[in-house]
Amino acid sequence: EPRSVWCCLAWTLMIVTMNSLVFFMNLLLMFVIFTIVLLPTIVVVYFGFQCHSRVLHSAARYCKSILDDNSSSALIILGFIIMSPLIVVAMAIYCSLARRLRLFMCFQPYSRAVYKGVKWRWYEEGGLCSCAKGWNTQVKAWV
Repeated sequence: EPRSVWCCLAWTLMIVTMNSLVFFMNLLLMFVIFTIVLLPTIVVVYFGFQCHSRVLHSAARYCKSILDDNSSSALIILGFIIMSPLIVVAMAIYCSLARRLRLFMCFQPYSRAVYKGVKWRWYEEGGLCSCAKGWNTQVKAWV
């Protein structure tokens, strides 16, 4: 049966808050994984730009003794070349982790706010984010 207007608004606010929290947790996890995997690219491009004479031209000792403009340009190019495969690796790691932890199953439908008696999705499937229920071997996902 449908809920009253105020009850529906309260439940909607709670579901929006829960779904927003799950979204930001997913976003934080993605940010951490991408930062860790792309760290070599970040470091190489940073040193390339820092030591190039037309960009920053740092007065650091390694810029004067080791890296000239040609090697700085090579570092910049190398950093951007290795970025593409590392982005694919980071996305594959995130997708496999999200699938293993079933992170996208934590989002709740809004029908819970509108109708009484609708059970939480995670409750029906074996616990919070379906972690307690065994794997469904029929589900296939390609990354």
